Amino acid sequence: MAVTALSAALSACGGSDGPAASVPKVLIDSDYNTMSDDGQLGVMAAQLQAQGRLQVMGISVVSGNQWLRQGVADALKSVERLGVGDRIGVYAGANYAFDHDLPTIRRELAAGAGGDGYLGAWGGPEPRSDADLKPSPDGFATRTRVQSRSAVDFIVDTVKANPNEITILAIGPLTNIALAARRNPEIVPLIKQIIYMGGAIDVAGNTTKFAEFNWWFDPEAAQEVVRLPIPQVVVPLDVTDTVLLDKATYDRIAHPARPTAVTTVFQQLNGYGFDGKNGFETNPAYTQNIWDTLTLAYLLDPAYATQTEQRYVDVLAKPGAADNGRSVGYAQQPAGPTLQKMTVVKKFDNARFFELYVDLLTRPVPVSLP
Repeated sequence: MAVTALSAALSACGGSDGPAASVPKVLIDSDYNTMSDDGQLGVMAAQLQAQGRLQVMGISVVSGNQWLRQGVADALKSVERLGVGDRIGVYAGANYAFDHDLPTIRRELAAGAGGDGYLGAWGGPEPRSDADLKPSPDGFATRTRVQSRSAVDFIVDTVKANPNEITILAIGPLTNIALAARRNPEIVPLIKQIIYMGGAIDVAGNTTKFAEFNWWFDPEAAQEVVRLPIPQVVVPLDVTDTVLLDKATYDRIAHPARPTAVTTVFQQLNGYGFDGKNGFETNPAYTQNIWDTLTLAYLLDPAYATQTEQRYVDVLAKPGAADNGRSVGYAQQPAGPTLQKMTVVKKFDNARFFELYVDLLTRPVPVSLP
């Protein structure tokens, strides 16, 4: 099976062919999963590429929701399921945060971090070999291989080859991007923009009562990246807390007139909730937050955001403290390090977004390539 290639290539990552240069060029940096928010964005991006509305340069994977090895395996199966494994390369990146290990996390929890208890990769054992990996409901990839370049090299090479054209959709912890900027700072002025799903500006966190998961997983990397002089857009919990998938919309995807491999897996992995019992298939009142896919809609048309604010955003990197990973959005530039003024999304056109969401997740699979 294709996942056996991971053992020899976990330090690796690559590019893809795509539509004409007039469409947005997107690099997806993700703590990938099969069909939760990251996996859904992968499907939607591939369908947009097939429509000629987007050029997906590749997917760089980082640990976050899952350990790197599992995330890479899920991403490989995702592009293979969609029929775009030869168009959208998968690149393996950072497996560990800079300075946020399990003993540090335990100190934070003991200090009163609170939150929902979701620790992502830290919630389970790290897979040490391919034998430890869990297949997607429809199995592992059998033909698609992880790319030979590392995620960091892929990011650097892609930005240099496409100066001022690359938008990074940063929908996981920011370790890969921070490493790319550390090692090759010359790429910083060449990045067109970064659009994040991350942070909690004026609302409580989720993993802890102070911090949103993506930026909590590697606070040092998040702090480094948000301070870079790059145009940046933040899609934080402030807005994702207000965009909820309900039973009626779920049914349009999970039970369409013409099921696909995507809709079948969507139903299998989203129908029964996070505990496997309380979900859309068992509870008509069940809802689920929408996270990463909002970044893709915003890229297509910033008018999806019905309320935005300009803030100077920073992330606290305080290993062991309860508020490690907390994000702050200042109205005025504070004293101290120079922060970037960036767009913070606060409200979304939910009805319009869900039309896009349903359409792209229910299109034929494999996708119809141009």
